[in-house]
Amino acid sequence: MDLDAYVAVHRPEWFRLSHLVDRANRPRRMTRSELDELVELYQRVATQLSVVRGRSHDQALVDDLSSLVIRARAAVTGGAESSWRTVGRYFVATFPSAVYHRRWWVIGTTVGSLLLALACALWITHDANARENLIPPSDVTALCQHDFKNYYSENPASSFAGQVWTNNAWVSAEAIALGVLLGLPTLFVLVNNALNVGVDGGYMASCGHGGEFFSLILPHGMLELTVVFTAGAVGLKLGWSIISPGGRRRVEALAAEGRAAVSIAFGLAAALAVSGLIEAFVTPSGLPTAVRIGIGALAWSLFVGYVWVYGSRAAAAGETGDLDAELAADLVPVTEAVSG
Repeated sequence: MDLDAYVAVHRPEWFRLSHLVDRANRPRRMTRSELDELVELYQRVATQLSVVRGRSHDQALVDDLSSLVIRARAAVTGGAESSWRTVGRYFVATFPSAVYHRRWWVIGTTVGSLLLALACALWITHDANARENLIPPSDVTALCQHDFKNYYSENPASSFAGQVWTNNAWVSAEAIALGVLLGLPTLFVLVNNALNVGVDGGYMASCGHGGEFFSLILPHGMLELTVVFTAGAVGLKLGWSIISPGGRRRVEALAAEGRAAVSIAFGLAAALAVSGLIEAFVTPSGLPTAVRIGIGALAWSLFVGYVWVYGSRAAAAGETGDLDAELAADLVPVTEAVSG
């Protein structure tokens, strides 16, 4: 296929569509024939975009044409209605299906992180030499007697919730974004997180405060750590798309995985807001331990159940979680080939 010839043939249609999109800002001034032409050109150009994206190395051309198709889509479907529909579709299909498609990566990351944290905790608990050399005894005493517990209540709950959400959202975003470097920095983030949990748990257990450790970390930690593990899994999958792109070019695999990663990041940020509220208002509260852990377990179960139910349903319907995939429904079955 001669891509230059293809672009030359269809560029007038792109200019015409851009003109009609601009006119659509005042639809009352458009004739019925222009409205029909807008819809037809939108469908044709969406098809042409799929052809250009699959064969062009000119990212500027792909970006410009993608922007035109998105603008045309908003003009055809209606801006405000499309926005609300997009938000609803995101939470019902896009986000849960994107996570569901990566469920084995999430499960593997979760199991690996928890096993590493457990191994570290057992090492600290049972190896006196390690305990004495890793952290000064005075710091260990402070951690066990008041530092670990006071961390959750030393600041006002409202500001602490914002602080926790910001920190965890940053860690999750970092784990996802760094996946582009073959996933190695993401692996470091996950290992560091698991070691921190394991060290704290090991020292608390060695002081006889293991029960207090779990009573404070479980209410918010079940959901919070699940989100962090999910972010890590997404980052690792992003890196793996470069190492093993499958049947696609590496740039195509990375682009598709990157778009899905962005869609997942927003949903995880919302989940972290919930865990932040639990950490600030439930974890340090005077509620019985069973109630506090029960609230955390409920939040975790709702999140996992939501992802699994809606994700499996959307995946069965063909949803992949790729932000760009929703354009596929607007392609028209036309012959779009130019012989070289």
